[in-house]
Amino acid sequence: MKTSINFKAVNSDSEIHNFRRKTFDYIRKELTPHNEYWQEDKIADRIQKIEAYCKEKSGRKLQKNAKPVREGVVVIKEDTTMKDLFDLSKRLEQELGIRVFQIAIHKDEGHFDKESEEWKPNFHAHLVADWQDQTTGKTLKHQSFHYSKMQDLAAECLGMERGTAGSVGRLEAVEFKIQKKEEELKALEEKVDHMKKHLGSGKFNDLIVNDTNFFGVQQIKTKETIANFGNTFKLYNTELLRNSNELDNKTRQITDLRKEITHLKKENVQLKDKNTALLTNADVFALEKKKYLDSVVDALEKAIRFQWFKNPLTDRSDDKKLLQEMNTVCTDFSKNNHIPFSALEQIFTVTELATGLFSLLRLGDGNDIDPEYIPVPKKKKKKRNIRY
Repeated sequence: MKTSINFKAVNSDSEIHNFRRKTFDYIRKELTPHNEYWQEDKIADRIQKIEAYCKEKSGRKLQKNAKPVREGVVVIKEDTTMKDLFDLSKRLEQELGIRVFQIAIHKDEGHFDKESEEWKPNFHAHLVADWQDQTTGKTLKHQSFHYSKMQDLAAECLGMERGTAGSVGRLEAVEFKIQKKEEELKALEEKVDHMKKHLGSGKFNDLIVNDTNFFGVQQIKTKETIANFGNTFKLYNTELLRNSNELDNKTRQITDLRKEITHLKKENVQLKDKNTALLTNADVFALEKKKYLDSVVDALEKAIRFQWFKNPLTDRSDDKKLLQEMNTVCTDFSKNNHIPFSALEQIFTVTELATGLFSLLRLGDGNDIDPEYIPVPKKKKKKRNIRY
């Protein structure tokens, strides 16, 4: 499955759409609970910060035509997690200076296929980003190769195929349209030939309505004959079109499945090579483990910030309540991102990390707390029914 990411100036109603703050007629309400949301700033608040920072760094106001906040739509898979998008956001910041501060995963949009009436979901995510250059205070300036890099990062972080490059894609699209038109022309020619053969065979003679006039001469009743031919050809054409569409649909399905098989075979080879390296090379194993844990810590920090952002006025001075809240955050984070809870338990055994994470939840700004109190979140045990 291919992915792509495209940014444009943020709309004034983006938050209403992204966070589903009102009902839209193009979504399936029963699927909306599957959506996920994260933010560390409101758009209006971030724009104020950008304007103030621009004035501080350059001594000038932000230009009126500047687009300091932009929104990207990225194609995702059904099982794409918020952590995957956190990883993408981190890479966008590291390599292109783009700082994502809002993410919305949408799984309630799509359409019903007209022929099969099957639901075709449109899995995607909205990334709202700060487009300010932290060195100059001005808006980031990107060139074409930077936008190409965005596509590479999206494919790498989301584990998907990269979308086709713009110029190549347009050329292929034109060639494809030409090919389809040629196929349509050939099919039309075959259909005309087929109809001519049937007409010449006398098969449709019974559709002709004759009548004997006053002088005993047979004449064709034009109106009735035309009606008979029209109705027959209409039914004939409908059946032919239905069969043709069904054949096209099956052909497309087979083509897609073959592509998926090829992709999975390639992916399996890559996984086998990686597994071999992990099992035989201690350095590779240690490096991959560190990369994974660093990625989990970064995503967990964002989840904790979001928890504090939603409830900034909550009194978190009680250590027991703080631990309970952290347990809830970690349990939800583990479930939603398919991360083993044991990985989180390992993170909290590191004093420095645990101190920072509890500080983040308690104060929202990373200030230190008493390092002597660093409780380790424990996975909630499922209640079991005791039988006697």
